[in-house]
Amino acid sequence: MGRLARITKAYDIRGRVPDDLDADLAERLGRAAARELGGPELVLGRDMRETSGELADAFAAGVRAVGVDVADLGLASADMVSFASGRRHAAGVMVTASHNPPAYNGFKFCRPGAEPVSLDTGLADIRDGAASPPAPAATPGGYRSLDLWDAYVAAVRAFAGEHRLAGLHAAVDAGHGMAGLVVPRVLDDLGVTLEGRYLDLDGSFPAHPPDPTDPANLEELQALVRACGAHVGFAFDGDADRVVCVDEAGTVISPSVTAAIIAARLLAREPGATVLHNVICSRVVPETIRARSGRAVATRVGHSYVKATMRETGAVFGGEHSGHYYFRDFYGADSAAVAMMVVLDALAETDTPMSVLAAPYDLYASSGEVSVAVDDPDAALAQAAALLGPDGHVDRTDGFTVDAGTWWLNLRLSNTESLVRLNVEAADAARMEDARDRALAVLAPFETTRR
Repeated sequence: MGRLARITKAYDIRGRVPDDLDADLAERLGRAAARELGGPELVLGRDMRETSGELADAFAAGVRAVGVDVADLGLASADMVSFASGRRHAAGVMVTASHNPPAYNGFKFCRPGAEPVSLDTGLADIRDGAASPPAPAATPGGYRSLDLWDAYVAAVRAFAGEHRLAGLHAAVDAGHGMAGLVVPRVLDDLGVTLEGRYLDLDGSFPAHPPDPTDPANLEELQALVRACGAHVGFAFDGDADRVVCVDEAGTVISPSVTAAIIAARLLAREPGATVLHNVICSRVVPETIRARSGRAVATRVGHSYVKATMRETGAVFGGEHSGHYYFRDFYGADSAAVAMMVVLDALAETDTPMSVLAAPYDLYASSGEVSVAVDDPDAALAQAAALLGPDGHVDRTDGFTVDAGTWWLNLRLSNTESLVRLNVEAADAARMEDARDRALAVLAPFETTRR
């Protein structure tokens, strides 16, 4: 159980290959997952990492060993696996380590119908089952390749008025990840000029890490947008379920601002609908939802929590500040490709620059996420709550949030490391910096390092 416990995270299984994760363990995880997730068929996809093929083959062997059929998508994005799970009402597994370095790999899981799986809704059982995997079935499951590209592309395009997109110019940095396979197919024949960088699949990520939330990884896209005169730029992560936008001047658009733009678009189509936002989204997101007569519901950070709340509430959309965007009409899955289409549709319909489209939502000063390594995370959070709580209204949806009116901050524990994560937002930079520095001073006695 040692390495299984180490690589089982809050929402997935992820570790270094082969030190933490190898073909033998992948086979055992396949047997355990097939038994836990249920159903006669499991849809399997993989990213472009050098170890993904071997791990996918071993996982599929484990699934088949316990009598469950494998429908193999081959190379796919994470949202394509979710789409296939929803469309076929089958369990789904994606072999990927998302934005992690090349030495890592792992598995994301969903139940039939793209129902999310987290540590307390089945992932722990898969972990434990892999330690003592089920015995082989008398009759092994079957195997077949599954091609859903046409259906997937049609479902993504349905979120935009295709006829309006002609004439748009989009720059894309796929970071050698799965967006390099997805985006050209989605935009093909729509009249959108695509200026692509790093569209070729390469799991060694020679250009830069596939993490669009790191500003350093956006610099080439910013320069490309300015150089080619694109209306907008999009940067994707490794498995293409996150996206960050850049405007026509090369300025990075906050993922919260993008969430507000998408929320406004979808509420215009469905007035009064419920829209989700996680607790570290800018307050402009719930303000936008309410201003358009929608119902704003805050969730914990993390895709399994957002997806579960979406199912409970029937929310039409959910946004996370990390660049994950969830769509009810896409089986509740997070899809960077769908988010891209909604943004392109907004640009085409309004006939305004991206900077003008974003400006009404860019209202607050933000600290960005500050991660503080501490020797006792629980004690650090308790001390912060005791000292900062009296400043405003306290909410415990995820960690500790205090809202003082002109500023708010959230402190929460990392799910995987001995870290406290701090996010601060205020009406202006001076208030934001004051609140941020006060919070960091409270954490200082517990701090080991900061990033």
